[in-house]
Amino acid sequence: MPSDIRVKICGLTAAEHVAAAVDAGAAYLGFVFFPKSPRNVTVETAAALASRVPAGIAKVGLVVNPTDADLDRLLAAVPLDMLQLHGSETPERVAAIRAATGLPVMKAVGIANAEDLAKIDLYSDVADQILVDAKPPKNADLPGGNGLSFDWRLLAGRRYWRKPWMLAGGLTPRNVAEAVRMTGAAQVDVSSGVESAPGVKDAERIRAFLAALDAG
Repeated sequence: MPSDIRVKICGLTAAEHVAAAVDAGAAYLGFVFFPKSPRNVTVETAAALASRVPAGIAKVGLVVNPTDADLDRLLAAVPLDMLQLHGSETPERVAAIRAATGLPVMKAVGIANAEDLAKIDLYSDVADQILVDAKPPKNADLPGGNGLSFDWRLLAGRRYWRKPWMLAGGLTPRNVAEAVRMTGAAQVDVSSGVESAPGVKDAERIRAFLAALDAG
């Protein structure tokens, strides 16, 4: 397993877990701005956590169907490097957010079957990166972070899209190496898979996740 797989640790809420992710070698750190999530942080908390992130590690803000006013308030307080759109944003809205904020945008696309793969091409026209995630269950409160995976065989042989992409959904220290082998992902995202309880990151699990890719 190549050790240059880029890892995003999402849903960070505490300084010690930011430090653990940085020390373990994460390339992206994600902060969730969605009140229904157990990983939700205020802009004040996120600003304090972001101040601890060294240069060269991308600070990503996860938002769900944000208004322009939401984004203005967020970006006035938190020095983010990228926005992750995890709602039902249309391609037109993705393009508008990217233009208005001047930030790179990662669009989450939920996958449950082969028909859903077409959305990756659709959003590749307007987003800088694509997060390929498991489609949430019907009527789920959370658009992501549910600890669910999808059939990785759907991505076998389909490694190349027009934009960089990141694999998410149910990844853990135990299965991430296999997921990368099956899908050819060059980037992976983890949230609940490195937690001891919903919304509570675990430093040892963060280290184990990164180590699994080095050892795999």
